[in-house]
Amino acid sequence: MFFVYLLLFLLLGIILGSLFVTLGIRLSDEDEKVFSRNHCDTCYHKLTFLETIPIISYLFLKGKCRYCHKKIDIKNPIIEISTGILYALTFYVFGFSYELLIGLGIISLLVIVCVSDLTYLVIPDEVLIFFSGYFIVIQYLRLGLTGLFEHIIMGIFLFTIMYTIMLVGDKLLKKECLGGGDVKMMFLFGLVLDPLLGTLTIFLGSFLALPISIVILKRNKNGVIPFGPFLLLAFTLVYFTKLTPDMIINWLGF
Repeated sequence: MFFVYLLLFLLLGIILGSLFVTLGIRLSDEDEKVFSRNHCDTCYHKLTFLETIPIISYLFLKGKCRYCHKKIDIKNPIIEISTGILYALTFYVFGFSYELLIGLGIISLLVIVCVSDLTYLVIPDEVLIFFSGYFIVIQYLRLGLTGLFEHIIMGIFLFTIMYTIMLVGDKLLKKECLGGGDVKMMFLFGLVLDPLLGTLTIFLGSFLALPISIVILKRNKNGVIPFGPFLLLAFTLVYFTKLTPDMIINWLGF
């Protein structure tokens, strides 16, 4: 039965992964309507239902638009498969629990922000508002009103830290060093993590972004590095490895 559940979460992730790609693009592109029918990105021909089935439609169409014969972006099926695998992994790690719901929310947020921030350098406010509400509901059901209030305070604390980093960075570098979406996202992290783990995500995210930042800046000194996906990747790693403040304190030798 466990294998059946894994398969169901894999399929659910693949289906939602296709939706997340669409949301990540349409919420970031002012020319796109969020609830319009799917269309070819090149010729804008409206797609039929069969042409929007995740992965299967890509294979059936041999990676090309049926009308203009231009190649379909390979990132779409890759994201769909990756989301499915991550959904299955989330169930494998947490089973049926409130932690599972939080984990699925983190993966969903990660996929949408990766699409929007890597494509348009934007983290849509609508996405942050929705997932803030989502985590607030889950934490209320899981921890009650007192526990939820504590996490809201943690969110404000992490937001303040990131906002301070942004102000100092902007002043030292004399240019924008962080996007507003990166700062706002820290409130959301606080709804799930405690201050120590939330602060750790900032350092871990910076560490993960460092190699790619060096490559981008080497090619173009004025290049812009989307930090949101790295922050979220760090958030995902911290949550899924089930790190606790006590574990970090013991590692540090305090």
